[in-house]
Amino acid sequence: MTHETIASPLLTPARLGTHELANRLVVAPMTRTRAKRDGTPTPLMAEYYAQRATAGAIIAEAATPNAAGQTYPNITALHTDAHTDGWRQVTRAVRAAGGGPMFLQIQHGGRIGHPDTSGLTPMAPSPIPLPDPIHTPSGLQQAVTPREMTPDDIRQTIDDFARTARRAVEAGFAGVEVHSANGYLLHQFLAAGTNRRTDAYGGGIDNRIRFTTEVVAAVAAAIGAERTGLRVSPGKAVNGITETDTDDLYPALIEATGEDLAYLHIAFADPARPLFARLRGLRTGTLIANPVLPAERIPADGGREAAERLLDAGADLIALGRPFLANPDLVDRIRTGAPVNAVRAEYTMYTGGPTGYTDYPTLNPADR
Repeated sequence: MTHETIASPLLTPARLGTHELANRLVVAPMTRTRAKRDGTPTPLMAEYYAQRATAGAIIAEAATPNAAGQTYPNITALHTDAHTDGWRQVTRAVRAAGGGPMFLQIQHGGRIGHPDTSGLTPMAPSPIPLPDPIHTPSGLQQAVTPREMTPDDIRQTIDDFARTARRAVEAGFAGVEVHSANGYLLHQFLAAGTNRRTDAYGGGIDNRIRFTTEVVAAVAAAIGAERTGLRVSPGKAVNGITETDTDDLYPALIEATGEDLAYLHIAFADPARPLFARLRGLRTGTLIANPVLPAERIPADGGREAAERLLDAGADLIALGRPFLANPDLVDRIRTGAPVNAVRAEYTMYTGGPTGYTDYPTLNPADR
């Protein structure tokens, strides 16, 4: 069965820094816990990303810059030669499949971690524990109270982000995305509810954005601002995060990180919120937006309508997660209006193996 070709602005060429993109669809970073126990990427991961190479660009899942940043079992890392070699196999597979530029998200979990997973006590801006249970090698456990980061911890972590960025480029990535969203370490510094510090990294907005801006500056100095992206999730209450000054916090952060970055990535972007338009106005460079989609199921159009609304509101590129997880050929399905696969939610995380990861069906060639 053939399908009528749909003309969508999502399918028009675009640019991301110095890169020409075939379309405006980006694979969003999604933790899928298929790495080895030490965080080394696997051949299965290379297969997974290569399957999704028709996207305009790919932002690979969060990799930790040091052992202390590990969140869950079998997440990826990039701070050893073995990690670098593993990721190199992934980027080579994507290039061999004809893929566009690939960025790597760098994430430190902060208080989202557990000694049973990393062998270390988690550290955070303040000793405030995650209120929710956390996945560990032995199952769900109550989160522990993190230790407050010292000035030396902060400096070391900034250096580790920069070193991981250099390794990412060595491994074949076009650049990296600094993850300052979704309740992880950098977001914990931004939010007053998790940052009770009284030094230069806590208190008012200028102090709470300092850690993220210093991480971004160090990464940009290491690999170039044109290779550096930043992800934020303004106002998103996730992983115990609460913000009281979102509308002032994020404009200050975006202004402080400068205009020269490869892109700004807004997660859970809502084009109806005045803050979205304000952040768009603060940046003349590339804006990647991740739409809010229903938690229960992927929309029948694969997220196309929500994505196009964000383009109309000023986004340049659209990052989609679960639609790409369940539909490696999402670009073809949007182009033809073909039905989309549903996510098999029970297999998305913490299971390992190909089920619900690399075994989603694709369209027959005649239907593309």
